[in-house]
Amino acid sequence: MKQTTAEITAESEDQSGRGAVRKKHPRFQRIHYQTKGDVAVDAVATIIGVSFALLCLIPFLFVIGTSFSSEASLTEYGIHIIPHSFSLAAYQMLFEGKQIFMSYGVTIFITVVGTLLSLTLSAMMAYPLSTGRLKLGNTINFLVYFTMLFGAGLVPSYLLISKYLHMDNTIWVLIIPGVISPWNMFLLRNFFSSIPRSLSESAEMDGASEMTILFKIILPVAKPALATIGLFYALGYWNAWFGALLYISDPNLYPLQFLIMKIMKNVEAIQEAARQGVAISTANLPDITAKMATAVVTIGPVVVFYPFVQKYFTSGLMVGSVKG
Repeated sequence: MKQTTAEITAESEDQSGRGAVRKKHPRFQRIHYQTKGDVAVDAVATIIGVSFALLCLIPFLFVIGTSFSSEASLTEYGIHIIPHSFSLAAYQMLFEGKQIFMSYGVTIFITVVGTLLSLTLSAMMAYPLSTGRLKLGNTINFLVYFTMLFGAGLVPSYLLISKYLHMDNTIWVLIIPGVISPWNMFLLRNFFSSIPRSLSESAEMDGASEMTILFKIILPVAKPALATIGLFYALGYWNAWFGALLYISDPNLYPLQFLIMKIMKNVEAIQEAARQGVAISTANLPDITAKMATAVVTIGPVVVFYPFVQKYFTSGLMVGSVKG
């Protein structure tokens, strides 16, 4: 004889001893009303949040407004969000010729390729160290940690890269020397250690290899950590200029930050020559406006890219904090 729904419910209630928890109809669910105190707390929190956001936004607006001002108006009226005299002289100086577009291409290449390569190698190094089953794992951890405390120095590094590896004047010299950050690798290792071991054990019982477990199970679970570490790597590659100063002499391989630094050095050299009595007119030469324009040019792509990884970044802020 078939049981009715009510009989099945009653039977489950008798078996549980406490009774089954029934889901209430939406019309009978309790409606939460905010008290005056709750409204006041929400209002204060909103005002504080908006005020803090404006405090962070206003300096950037000053930078943008100054970059579109003329140098003469800055001297006369000072710095304002809305320029008194609109001018594109600073941007014309930066974007004169094709060099800055080539440098943009170099920087985008080393940022994209370097970030993907760094994430892949860091994850492949962090995962076996996180399992605790790797032979000499503690020794490898110590050797990696040792590099965070002590370095060989600038001269040995320069000789190794330029004389023995012959990587100078190649785009890979801007990627390979810093492809793995020990700090970021340890953050990934600690995050991998916090993932339940049962996930990888079940895959092992099904015959999955370690590479399959890493790329199909561990890495999809670790998206917040990968997004956070990837943002760290991307910002590092985007702002890199010291490697180009040491190893790059070909203008076609100048990254954006190094090119802008050279442009600003040239402006300072012209101004210094004028102060020394050389007959050079610097009245219309961008100085402060050029510095503000370089800030806009360099930080603009980062501001555009950040919202796409913000949801992963906020959830991965505590990456690596579970285990030390």
